[in-house]
Amino acid sequence: MTEIVFYQLQRQPLERVLPTLIEKSLERGWRVIVQAASEERVEALDAQLWIFRDDSFLPHGTWREAEASEQPILLTLDGDNPNGAAVRFLIDGAPMPTDADAYRRIVLIVDGEDPDAVEAARARWSEGKAKGLDVTYWRPDEEGRWQRLG
Repeated sequence: MTEIVFYQLQRQPLERVLPTLIEKSLERGWRVIVQAASEERVEALDAQLWIFRDDSFLPHGTWREAEASEQPILLTLDGDNPNGAAVRFLIDGAPMPTDADAYRRIVLIVDGEDPDAVEAARARWSEGKAKGLDVTYWRPDEEGRWQRLG
């Protein structure tokens, strides 16, 4: 069964949180796909993943590249899965893929400072629970540690 995980960002930018979550997925041996809602976000993440830490980088490519299917991390605007990813990250309100049950995990990253994004995430969480899916919701506490809410 596909696990649906929500991370609500509070006082932390996506560019800090996403690379760490991707790194944890790679450590588990999972290929990753990150679906954004805009070309500009893909371009920004493409640059960020090469330099997110001084001593390492995250090997990745974009859906436009000929070798997209070989990438351990693929950045895309599309709903397909050319690299056979086990985990799919949805950012900036990217839609749930039609083949959601083909993934081990789908991670929705929500801007906690945007009331509309939080409300949309709550609706998606409720839909997932109503369907009997394994759904969890995480938000950082005052010290920045992730706390499970549901």
